[in-house]
Amino acid sequence: MLTLQVASRIDEASGVAGLVLTNPQGTPLPEWQPGAHIDVHIDRPGEPGLVRQYSLCGDPADRSTYRIAVLREDEGLGGSRHLHAHVRTGQLVRVSPPRDLFGYEIAPRMVFVAGGIGITPILPMIAAAEASGADWRLHYAGREPSRMAFGADLARYGDKVRVYVSAEGERMALTGIVHEAAGAVVYACGPSRLLDALEREVAGTDVALHVERFTNDTILVDATDQPFDVELSITGTTLTILPGESILDRVAEAGVPAPSSCRGGTCGTCETFVLEGQPDHRDAVLSAKEREESEVMMICVSRCVGERLVLEL
Repeated sequence: MLTLQVASRIDEASGVAGLVLTNPQGTPLPEWQPGAHIDVHIDRPGEPGLVRQYSLCGDPADRSTYRIAVLREDEGLGGSRHLHAHVRTGQLVRVSPPRDLFGYEIAPRMVFVAGGIGITPILPMIAAAEASGADWRLHYAGREPSRMAFGADLARYGDKVRVYVSAEGERMALTGIVHEAAGAVVYACGPSRLLDALEREVAGTDVALHVERFTNDTILVDATDQPFDVELSITGTTLTILPGESILDRVAEAGVPAPSSCRGGTCGTCETFVLEGQPDHRDAVLSAKEREESEVMMICVSRCVGERLVLEL
């Protein structure tokens, strides 16, 4: 865990607060790669604390600062509203070291797709692509210009960036984007509806798609859920997971250490190797291919198809 200080706060767009975080001790911050995010621990007096993930959108070469952008979500659980209302310059915040779900790598041809605040992890990606001389394009969609962050950062890339404003009747034509991306690598982040549609478009093509989701729209608790057993291969413990219970919670109750953060299937912290059995994946982290392979699962939300799982814990 890192305790950092808010060095500055500016409005990146309407409803988007940009925060620059520094180490008050002056020592270099942990390294990170484009696409990485940090967990921000939100302490709310008199209310339960929250942990929220925010992508790093600054320069990975700058070890003195972390830059994030917080979209105020009025319909959420209150984490972003608290940060907007209470976090000011000079305040201390607790964050995790950076983690990376994208696995970003430079390719000769690259296409980036961003919806709304999904532009945040894409910013350092396109900067790295530009520096490498790769052939790249960005498609960036938002509701209206005043709510689309980082316009100034993107302006310098000229016609490599295509902006779509829904209030002006402009929408991404994903079919055409995927067709033009034949043989390329695509990195995408944004609302679930955008990413779901993009995944459908690339199915059966030679496009290599990498996505990150900020929310988990999977049904986490189902009326048809049944009990199942989980054997922990390292400790030899067997646990029975009842409907409505989390594998992660039961593992913690048994005194077995297992890393966790969001507990909602979005951050990837609790990823665990599956040795036997078929997981019922209910996270928003794994790709369709990774779900089919079922080598790992997110034990905070996922369950079992059948009666037994063996996990490397």
